[in-house]
Amino acid sequence: MRFSLLAAILLISTSATIAGAQIGNSGSSPGQLLTGQNALNTDWHDDIPGLSFYIRLSDLPQPYSTPSSNAGPNVVNKPADAWPKAPAGFVVERVIDGLATPRKLITAPNGDIFLSETGGGQVRIVRQQGSAQPTLNQVFVGDLDAPFGLAFYPPGPNPQYLYVATTETLVRYPYHNGDTKETGPGVTLLRNLSNGGGGHSTRDIVFSADGSKLFLSVGSGSNVMDNPDLVPVEARRARIFEYNPDGTGEKVYASGIRNPVGLAINPLTGALWTSVNERDGLGDNLVPDYITQVQPGGFYGWPWYWMGGNADKRAVGSHPELQSMVITPDVILQPHLASLCMTFYKKGQFPAAYNGDAFACEHGSWNRSRRAGYKVIRVFLKNGKATGVYQDFLTGFVVNAEQVWGRPVGVTEGLDGSLYVTDDGSNTLWHVRYVGKSK
Repeated sequence: MRFSLLAAILLISTSATIAGAQIGNSGSSPGQLLTGQNALNTDWHDDIPGLSFYIRLSDLPQPYSTPSSNAGPNVVNKPADAWPKAPAGFVVERVIDGLATPRKLITAPNGDIFLSETGGGQVRIVRQQGSAQPTLNQVFVGDLDAPFGLAFYPPGPNPQYLYVATTETLVRYPYHNGDTKETGPGVTLLRNLSNGGGGHSTRDIVFSADGSKLFLSVGSGSNVMDNPDLVPVEARRARIFEYNPDGTGEKVYASGIRNPVGLAINPLTGALWTSVNERDGLGDNLVPDYITQVQPGGFYGWPWYWMGGNADKRAVGSHPELQSMVITPDVILQPHLASLCMTFYKKGQFPAAYNGDAFACEHGSWNRSRRAGYKVIRVFLKNGKATGVYQDFLTGFVVNAEQVWGRPVGVTEGLDGSLYVTDDGSNTLWHVRYVGKSK
């Protein structure tokens, strides 16, 4: 591993305490924990399963400490010798490839995997047992406009509907456990989710643990410049909405969240969590993306402030009354990782130390001179609360400083406790299983 500041790296046992919370056990040998500037300044060269990060507000630089970069990745075909890398004791298998921009993943009560193919305008169903080849791989419903979010309703073993969120709509289809094709027409519950504008197009959805509420995320249409007070398009963007399951009773559950791409319910606490893409243009190491439990009625800063109540001077107009209300998120990620979908690990196919932790997909940077992201991370929790520490879990998708072959997007836990991951760089569905002898 390349570290120009290796002497500053803090080596710890993974049972060590950070900020008063146990970060847990990596499930393998003790790893390395990077803090402060060491955590901020890594790039793809340094990625290795088991490497952990802990970033605090006090570690962040001033705006424009480095120039703002435009370094989008060149996505190439997977090299013959390339493969995702997981911690010792895990194997990574390719389930299917040739998908049409695979994005969000969810698992049906019977174990079927449903995935949205945004580029293909369809939702696919995949059925697989263990490491065998899929026994079912077909389109469940098609003719959709950029589908992303998926959720079964009601939660539990006997859903009646599959909900699909596209860029503009929320549609509900009849579904009963084991269905392999749509059995009836979809009913559109919500329309015009973009509020007449463009920009961030992903719409994720999740139901509360008791099924009484539906949460839906809508990202901003811009990068700071459009003031919601003055630009009508932005007035209903950058927030998480709450609805009744039939689409009525709209409320703003949380606001000031630039792009809350991924939503998930913590099964231990029932709390809503989100994985967020923060703003660009302030330099390599601002502003951090983040993962956090969402506080009802919470304000997270966009566009006038970023975490810690730091003012963004690019925002037109000001709201000084909001500065003290800006919530600092629970897990501060390295900036520009492009954090997308997330899930909580519940089962026991992985070592027990993983139980209750979260996994999130980092799609990868463009607004950074040194490439970062392009991996799946593990987020450490203790008793359902974040410790602030996260760890590389699945890496190996970068070829060099300019080229990548894979970009993780969706992650779900299979019925047996293994993980499935979508990657819209190689258009592949991956399967991660634990095969180690000890847990």
